Amino acid sequence: MKRPTIADIAREAGVSKVAVSYALNDQPGVSEQTRAKIKAIAQEVGWRPSSAARALNGARARAVGLAVCRPPRTLSVEPFFMELISGIESELAPRSIALMLQTVSSHADEIELYRVWWGEGRVDGALLVDLHVSDARVPALAALDLPVVALGPPQSAGALPTVWSDDATSMRETVAYLAALGHRALARVAGLPKLAHTAVRDAAFEAACRAAGLPDPVVTHTDYSGEDGARATRRLLIAEQRPTAIIYDNDVMAVAGLSVAQELAIDVPHELSLVAWDDSPFTQAVRPQLTALTRDIAAYGACAARTLLAAVDKGAVTSSQVPAAQLVPRASTSPPRRG
Repeated sequence: MKRPTIADIAREAGVSKVAVSYALNDQPGVSEQTRAKIKAIAQEVGWRPSSAARALNGARARAVGLAVCRPPRTLSVEPFFMELISGIESELAPRSIALMLQTVSSHADEIELYRVWWGEGRVDGALLVDLHVSDARVPALAALDLPVVALGPPQSAGALPTVWSDDATSMRETVAYLAALGHRALARVAGLPKLAHTAVRDAAFEAACRAAGLPDPVVTHTDYSGEDGARATRRLLIAEQRPTAIIYDNDVMAVAGLSVAQELAIDVPHELSLVAWDDSPFTQAVRPQLTALTRDIAAYGACAARTLLAAVDKGAVTSSQVPAAQLVPRASTSPPRRG
């Protein structure tokens, strides 16, 4: 079935296409009776204005864009993104605003995608995720005059409003907890080093270890996947000087790390303590249950969506700090076994 057009409505109503245009755009030039008849026919046939027509008329698209520069499989295995999207949708859906979601392979592709979406009137604004330490998307999107809200550290967002949490405070709390348990050899299986939040966590981890009087920690960067997390854990655990505690940058890698420890017959938590960043059902489905840094990711997404909608409405918009992740001790951490 072809998409209904203004010509179809005009033919059904027995009026000109100009009259239909006036009626559907609430412009003068037709009687109220004719306007009501045309709108009823439009609703009956399922007519919707095209994005190009909306752009020409300056009308709202009633959609916001979210491009993710990661492999599509990331969205199927990374609980963070699904929780984030659920929070975004909790603000958009009640307002009948759509979320345009697309994965891209590079920042250049992402910038071009936003140019197309904005130029064709397909979105009213955009959410920018996975900020880089030096991020070419920030000045490019600012130059488009597209309403944008970034999720991540403000220092990497330029003039864009951001929604962010204090990862440094969460990292200091975790290191202090492990040091209080008696751990001296700490390691971290981190995410991509070019990501701004990874850099914040890297710096905070090393500074917290120094403040606690611990030896220089080991940091291994990965792509966040379970496979890469398992490889990194295996390298740490077969090393001559293996850590007694490992902090993971996401829950997927922490679960994979637990499997590697069990594969090598290393007792968790007595020989090795494990901590996952971002709590999820994964961390509580395994045995032992994983100590985790928990935060309300859905609320994080909802805050970002509200901030973006305010920007779209030309309201006063400022950056928002959401609560930092809180440490929840479970069975995967304990004092290290002596001897």
